[in-house]
Amino acid sequence: MIRDITIGQYYAKESPIHKLDPRTKFIATFVYMISMFCFQRFLGFFTCVLFLAMVIAISTIPFSHIVKGLKPIAMILIFTMCIQVFFSTGTPIVKWGVLTITAEGIKRAIFMGMRLCLLVFGASMMTFTTTPNQLTDGIETLFHPLNKLHIPVHEIAMMMSIALRFIPILIEEMNKIMKAQMARGADFESGNLIKRAKSLVPILVPLFVSAFRRANELAMAMEARCYHGGEGRTKMKPLKYKKRDGIAFAVLFLYLVILIGTVKWVPMIWMI
Repeated sequence: MIRDITIGQYYAKESPIHKLDPRTKFIATFVYMISMFCFQRFLGFFTCVLFLAMVIAISTIPFSHIVKGLKPIAMILIFTMCIQVFFSTGTPIVKWGVLTITAEGIKRAIFMGMRLCLLVFGASMMTFTTTPNQLTDGIETLFHPLNKLHIPVHEIAMMMSIALRFIPILIEEMNKIMKAQMARGADFESGNLIKRAKSLVPILVPLFVSAFRRANELAMAMEARCYHGGEGRTKMKPLKYKKRDGIAFAVLFLYLVILIGTVKWVPMIWMI
């Protein structure tokens, strides 16, 4: 399970998606996520799935690697869908004691499950194709006007970048601690849920100690290099929009047009 956490891990490739400006990918991801909450029909989901499949195919990232991001939230996904199935009002199909399965509940559960999966896939595509440095520069440049409102944009972007960098490091550290504990006879897989939770204590304590130690070393290293924020700092590789970014925005606009068309006009044509 721990090895399957892929959030925040950059997947090195030489695809057109990897070469896009990080601001373009951030805007496209944000628009894609918002678009998934603007319809209630399966045609809209079909359009979203096709668009995401096209992006995954262009990025040349294995789909099996992307699906790994769902495993850590599988229990949350199943729990959320079960709540929608058993506790939604509507036309009852099966009734068992206080639990009632309704047609509307099944529909809502399917919609919510598909939305969560597509949200995870969409967010993962941005982190898979963008390095932490690029993501930091993109967020800082994109939200630079907020500095006028005294919002510390650079500090926020830096914290996000450091958090993304620490995810794979902490996962590797956790794997080492688990192997060391298993070599001492620890068992993390047998027993009930409470016993499994208690068995994680010998892992979490040294993991938190290691995380604080790494954070302290990073802070001391940044202070020794006279780091003082983004004011007056120059960049070795400043971000510039290129022709491929214009093509990406055109494809994104075409996706929105097709999505609106499938949601608004296709049902009307069928009614005629």
